Amino acid sequence: MKFVLAFGLVSGLGDVVYEGARSVVGPFMAGFGASAALVGLVTGLGEAMALVFRLFSGRLSDRTGRQWTISISGYAVTMVAVPLLALAGNVWAVSALVLAERFGKGLRTPARDTMLAQAGTDLGRGWTFAVHEALDQVGAFIGPLAVAVFLEFSKGYRDGFAALAIPGAAALVVLAWLRRRVPSPRDYAASENSKAAGTLELRGFPRRFWQYSAFSAATMAGFATFAVLAYHLDRAKVVSPPMIPIMYAAAMAAAAVASLISGRAYDKIGLRGLGVLPLLGAAVPFFAFAKSAAFVWVGALLWGFAMGIHESTMRAAVGDLVAPTRRGAGYGTFTAVYGLAWLAGAALIGVFYDVAIHWAIVFTVVMQALALALFLPLLSRGRGGCERVA
Repeated sequence: MKFVLAFGLVSGLGDVVYEGARSVVGPFMAGFGASAALVGLVTGLGEAMALVFRLFSGRLSDRTGRQWTISISGYAVTMVAVPLLALAGNVWAVSALVLAERFGKGLRTPARDTMLAQAGTDLGRGWTFAVHEALDQVGAFIGPLAVAVFLEFSKGYRDGFAALAIPGAAALVVLAWLRRRVPSPRDYAASENSKAAGTLELRGFPRRFWQYSAFSAATMAGFATFAVLAYHLDRAKVVSPPMIPIMYAAAMAAAAVASLISGRAYDKIGLRGLGVLPLLGAAVPFFAFAKSAAFVWVGALLWGFAMGIHESTMRAAVGDLVAPTRRGAGYGTFTAVYGLAWLAGAALIGVFYDVAIHWAIVFTVVMQALALALFLPLLSRGRGGCERVA
């Protein structure tokens, strides 16, 4: 648990850095004359890079066994790229650093999650990823608020980016200390078998892993990004602009709480606890796309609650569905499928919103109904429907 808490501290400090930067990078680029289309292209390309590159970094993690080297390298790229935004002299330099930060994310995540899964062998993977995600969300809560406060008393965005070097350096120091204290996290999982007996595999992964990935992709395709929700809040004038980042921070707090609750539930009842996700996803737009401030606050909290489950417990299940020797590739594949489905779904929700809000709601409900249909076969066998490989 000390290992999990320390890694959660690293991730929390990391979130202060890159969530803080992401909250203002759009207007920073606009200050260089960037159009909305260019901002969207760069940030969208960055998200795609962070997701797709995990397919390669995950396999690299498995083949080399150098989870620490890969993870530290990814964190170092991010913690250096963000403060360097303070020195960027044109929009292309800013764009390159934004992409570099997302590259670091894609590089480190499968290796990090592999080590967390190893640490969760006896702790319970649901609780392991829940604790890590809760600390991560604390950073996501603090980062944007800290940048907003700092900008209020500084000379502009550059000072804010430079200040983020402090939590970035702290994250790297804690990471180096953790590497020294726990050089081989795989020792936590010494009791695991290298491969499940009698498990049908497709392209190197169990069939149930692909079923689980299909369910995850469907429920994420019907889950709007907060940017889409924020667009509605601004366009419909439901709340004042300064209230939107506060609402996002509240959603991150809800995500932290949800991760702890769902993590405990997963360790006790397995995948059955994830059946709530399609229900939450279907409920979100009815509240978040309303024109009542009270309703949109409920929608934001429901969105955050679902996000906490997505970001913690769904990752925990991958550690149980994939053989230990294939976890890096498993996490890379899962997050790529999951993330690309979310990007595609969020884009379609935005398109439907421009046509009419009710079409965005209909699309969301249909996708969540599909997700529920894909979820039911996962309950067919195993503890709570979760077929463990070890």
